[in-house]
This record gives sequence, structure tokens and C-alpha cells, in this order.
Amino acid sequence: MKYSRQAKTTTATHTFVVEALSHEGRGISHYHESADHPVDKHGKKVFIQFALPDERVAATIIRQSKRFEEAETVTLLSAPSIYRTAPICEHFTVCGGCSLQHMQADEQIRVKQNTLASHLQHFSGLSPEVWLPAIRSTRQDYRRRARIGVRYVDSSKKLVMGFRARQTNRLVPIQHCPILDVELDQALPEVYQLLNILTARKDIGHIELSMGSHEIALLIRHTAPLPPSDLKKLQQFAQQKRWQLYLQPKDAGSVHRIDTDAPMRLSYQLANFGLQLGFAPTDFTQVNDGVNQQMINLACKLLDLRVGERVLDLFCGLGNFSLPIAQCVGEQGHVVAVEGSEAMVERGRENAIRNQLKNIEFYAQDLTQDFSKQPWAKQGFDALLIDPPRSGAEQVMQYIANFDAKRIVYVSCDPATLARDAGILVQKGYRLKQAGVMDMFTHTSHVESITLFEKIQQCNNESE
Repeated sequence: MKYSRQAKTTTATHTFVVEALSHEGRGISHYHESADHPVDKHGKKVFIQFALPDERVAATIIRQSKRFEEAETVTLLSAPSIYRTAPICEHFTVCGGCSLQHMQADEQIRVKQNTLASHLQHFSGLSPEVWLPAIRSTRQDYRRRARIGVRYVDSSKKLVMGFRARQTNRLVPIQHCPILDVELDQALPEVYQLLNILTARKDIGHIELSMGSHEIALLIRHTAPLPPSDLKKLQQFAQQKRWQLYLQPKDAGSVHRIDTDAPMRLSYQLANFGLQLGFAPTDFTQVNDGVNQQMINLACKLLDLRVGERVLDLFCGLGNFSLPIAQCVGEQGHVVAVEGSEAMVERGRENAIRNQLKNIEFYAQDLTQDFSKQPWAKQGFDALLIDPPRSGAEQVMQYIANFDAKRIVYVSCDPATLARDAGILVQKGYRLKQAGVMDMFTHTSHVESITLFEKIQQCNNESE
């Protein structure tokens, strides 16, 4: 079995037997005396891309440090691992988008579960009382949005359009991506042809494709004004495809729609709740619709919401969790939703109006700063949902006891910061009841997780 390799500065190729997997899904091996490895490297750890446990591989060293080295598999010298499978994409070994396509789906889930478990244990000494079944992606073509790089090549006088190569800024030319929604994937060649005939094609930095439940948007980032002839071509394309078309000449605030005077809106549905949420192409939304729907259902179940309860949703975005929660607690209940971005708060308010939900309030607040004097922070809540960025919610953790919430659901996109925050929650009087992974980014090593914490009642004693 052969593997294509990126063009990188290499030092040598050696034979290794893979002993285990890292959290990123790379094979782990060591230099050994019995393998006739360099004497000065005996015992040194090596992380090998595309290698699986018990495999014997020839791998080229691509990066060195004092403590470990990194390598890429060149040739598989033994029988393949029982966990190995054929990648679904021809660009897998060079494109930086996916890292686990060579690994069977069940093993990908196991690696992510092990990563979550080891981080919780290592950073906070915790293990949940119950492990939840993994939330799995329901389809292979799960991505409903993507940023795609564009670069003009003087030698060929043509554009290169694709994703960045692994650990480099080089673009891998791609006109087919099997993890993109099939409608987006099938349109890639047409988009490439469109961009390649533009007069100002040298000035295009990247494009973004976004998909709602019934709409598709194309956003073009350009560094110089587009001539009228290019604008006409773009508008004709959008009309033919029935797509929304946006231009971004500067930062995110410069984005504007050119195919119509209509507002910048896509939308997606939350079928189990009968909700429709509007969003702009620059807004953060979950890329995997199937996992997002399951995640919201599970979060509401874990929160064990009752009619009339008060719930706080921190890092609420445009209301992905807030609106379903507001529906669950009924008109007698109340939801306070807090988010750092003013634009997303406004979007959340619009979505509440769109769905005729009057029991929810949105507030703009930087949750990495002290918010203790805000009126909403002085209220008590029955339940709390936290969905922070990768940096976690350390500032929130310092104030968490003041909310007096009986149940907390923490949705995380980084197991290390989750583990740190979980340790603080336990110190503040909560126990980790349940935890599980969500395969939001299939074929990658990204670990998304959901956890439930419950407040320990003061009447409980350690002996009980």
C-alpha cells in the first residue's frame, strides 16, 4: 500500500512498529535498538501520520524536536490493521481537512471517547458516573458550510481553488469533496469555472459556501473592486443557480448581498421543535446539521426541563439552544441568553420574534470579563447551558455558584478546557453525572462533547 506525501524537507526514512494511537489519531512508535535505528535516538517517541496500531510501516521523518519526532507513512510493510479502511477521498493524504479517513468509523469514535476520558482524568481527576452513547453523524456528506482558498498562479494564468495542504499554506486543487453536502460538492466545478473567467480573478482571496435548509449562499472575499462586467457574470450565475450571492471587500462588516436587495438571511430548521432560525453567511452555525439536531435534543433531555423553569444559556450565539429551551419551559418559564457578539444577539432576538417566542431575553456581554454586576447575572436559575468557544468558560466558572442552578449542561469543542472547567465545577459543589462525545466533524480528530453536572445538595454527606 502506497501513500502520497507532501513535498517537505525530510531527514530520513525508517521502519517502525506502531504501538498505540495519539489523541489526534496518529500512530505512536519509538526508536529501538533492535530495529537498527540511530543509536542517539533510542527510546525517542515518534508520531506517525496515517499509521495504525500493530502495523509495521516505512515512515519519513518530517519534523524533529528534542522530545519527539513527527513522520508520515510512506509504505505499509505488514498486514493492515483491523481498523484500517479505504479513504473516501482521493486527496486524503495531502489535504489538511481530514485526518482519520483511513480509520473505520467505530474506531474514530473510540479514539475520541478515549481522548475525552483521558483529558478529564488527567486535568481534573474526573470520570462521569455514566458514559453517554456517542452522537454519530447520519451522513457522509455532512458539511453544510466551507471556506475554500483561491489563488492565482502566474505561470499557468489560472486559479487554484481548494483547501490548504496538511500543515502548510499551499492550496491543494480540489473540485470534489465527499464530506461536503452533495449539492455544494457538485457545484464546485461550476464555481471554479465562474471564478476563472472573472477579470479580477487575481484579487480573490477565498470563497465561502453556506447552506440553509432551503437556500445556498456564495460569499466571495476580494481585495480590489470588481468591475461591472464581473458583477454581471456573478449575478447571472446566482440567478441561474438560485443562490444568494455576497461580496466581502474588507472585514466581516463589509459583507453585502448583490443578487437582490433582500436581507442577508439563510435559515435552518429544528424539526423536532418546529423552529426556523435565520442566519447570515458570516454567522457561526454548526456545520453538521444531523449532529446539531441530535445535540439539541440530548441537551434538552439532560437538562430535564420543566414547564415554568428559568434557564440561563451562555455563549448562546443566534439561539441554537436558547429557542428550543424556551419552547420546553413554556410561556410560564423564562430563558436568559447571553452572547459576546452584538450581531449574534440581534440575530437571536430576530429568531425569537420569527418563532413567536416571548419568554426569552438576549443580552450582549463579553463572558471572558467580569459580568457579576449585570442585572441578569444576579438572578437565580434552575438550569444552565454553556456552549463556549475552544478557550472554554473559565471566567464563568468563577461565578457559577451564584446562579444556583441545579443542572448544568456543558457543550465543549475542546476536551482540555472542558476538563479544566469541570474541575472548577466540582470544587463549586457539582458532580459530573454524564458525558459523551459527538461526532460533529467526522474523519477529523476534533472532539466535541456534551456533559451533565448536577448540584450536590447540602444535606448530603460523604457517608451517605
